[in-house]
Amino acid sequence: MKQKITIREMALCAIFTALTAVGAFLKIPVPYVPFTLQFLFTMLAGLLLGGRLGALSVGAYVLLGLAGLPIFAEGGGFWYLLKPSFGYLIGFVIGSYVTGKMTEKKKNWSFGRILAANFTGLAIVYAMGMLYYYVICNFVIDTPIALWPLFLYCFVLAVPGDILLCLVAAALAKRLKPVIAAMQ
Repeated sequence: MKQKITIREMALCAIFTALTAVGAFLKIPVPYVPFTLQFLFTMLAGLLLGGRLGALSVGAYVLLGLAGLPIFAEGGGFWYLLKPSFGYLIGFVIGSYVTGKMTEKKKNWSFGRILAANFTGLAIVYAMGMLYYYVICNFVIDTPIALWPLFLYCFVLAVPGDILLCLVAAALAKRLKPVIAAMQ
């Protein structure tokens, strides 16, 4: 069954596409790992728009970056597929979809339920990101990385900030969801 997207839904998707692009440039300086606010906006897209529209908005962001717009944390373009960090962008799309699906059917959200959805999205983003990073480094661009350094640099050093963003996204979604629902 084909569902049409309303103008309101297109506008909301466009807003979250733009917010995700802006989030790529809102960098918090931490050693070793670039920390941006992209994850916050991708989770909010899923939470506030639902799985389908959240993934659509984040997918549009990824496609625009691959088309050459310099909206990723380190530029843009088709070559970005060969960057080891591209897996995190794939994870953003899937994570946004799953987070949205986990929370879109409930009327009365609890903070804990929203937070659990965010942590599920976080696990998806990191799983996709680390898997892609390992494959690209070891089998495509010939810069091998062992499992422990991969785990250290791509998870241990990066995840604390994203755990904080899960809490922020849950708090924001709890307050913003009724506002977006009232707009319908």
